[in-house]
Amino acid sequence: MLPADLLGPGPQNSSSSEPAKQQPAFANPDPPYDAFLLVGFGGPERPEDVLPFLESVLGERKLPPERLQELAEPYYLFGGQSPINAQNRALLTALIELLHSEGPPLAVYWGNRHAPPFLQEAVQQMAEDGCRRALAFVTSAFGSYPGCRQYREAIEQAQAAVGPAAPEIHKLRLFFNHPGFIEAVADRAQSAFAQIDPAERAKTALIFTAHSLPVPMAQTSPYQEQLHEACRLVAEQLHWSEWQLVYQSRSGPPEQAWLQPELPDYLWQLRQQQPTLRHLLFVPIGFLSDHMEVIYDLDVEVAGACEELGFVYHRAGTVGVHPRFVRMIRELILERLDPHRPRRALGGLGPSADECPPHCCPPPAGRQ
Repeated sequence: MLPADLLGPGPQNSSSSEPAKQQPAFANPDPPYDAFLLVGFGGPERPEDVLPFLESVLGERKLPPERLQELAEPYYLFGGQSPINAQNRALLTALIELLHSEGPPLAVYWGNRHAPPFLQEAVQQMAEDGCRRALAFVTSAFGSYPGCRQYREAIEQAQAAVGPAAPEIHKLRLFFNHPGFIEAVADRAQSAFAQIDPAERAKTALIFTAHSLPVPMAQTSPYQEQLHEACRLVAEQLHWSEWQLVYQSRSGPPEQAWLQPELPDYLWQLRQQQPTLRHLLFVPIGFLSDHMEVIYDLDVEVAGACEELGFVYHRAGTVGVHPRFVRMIRELILERLDPHRPRRALGGLGPSADECPPHCCPPPAGRQ
């Protein structure tokens, strides 16, 4: 087993040292897929990585140098390092251990869209290793252009760059209402709530957060519906009747309409509406790991606004490497290996399709 700090584009083979017959939990020794690919967003790991990372995220959009520097400042506050890559390494390590002990025997790879290890490098390595068909897990639970389709486009671009030797890569389904995701989010929230003085818990508001989107983009995707369903399911498990979904981390021009309500404006309205409210418990349900949108946008900016308004700030951890969440990834893999296996989902929306419809979550105008 490779240590987490050595995990890179791949392969990290969960079964290379033992034959499949030593993994009785997985009955099929010759599965239709031979590899697993974790597809992440990526983030800088050194100060000198910050600007190249931001330029990759922006793509063809050009910003004035002062605006680019403004976007870079949160990263410099944390030494030029986003924690997202370390958290993906931890997730891969946990998944490799699970696949090694219980199967299926898949070679494991990792590639990011905007920072090393890059997705194209991972696909190239897969081709060189002889992988023919792979399953991809994208680090986003909800359907939208940036959260789903843009990842699929990135995979296709990497395959095209590698050429005919590139493996087939099939994205695993969205998991916003999978029991493993909902239970992991609820457990993180319950742990945070338990830290509040029992005498003060009645004075606590439950606030879910997710990344904001431009309104036209949100209207052409299931993003809002899926988010509301996931929040409802988590609140139901917590036995919490009142809650609010609030959007964060918008990055567009002020004149552009984005999803509402929006942090930190929502906090000012909440203080006016509930002058005696004391504690706010934030659950960043739209994020899988404690990366920059969580540790800066929430833990620095929103926490500061809470202090100014007289709220006590509390935040639940993201699912990260929660054992239930890691097992969920394995369940999604097993689904695709067996078409007769039930697709588990909570609530009334049912499981997402294995394959996205051709015209779902269209790109914004100008990117078609």
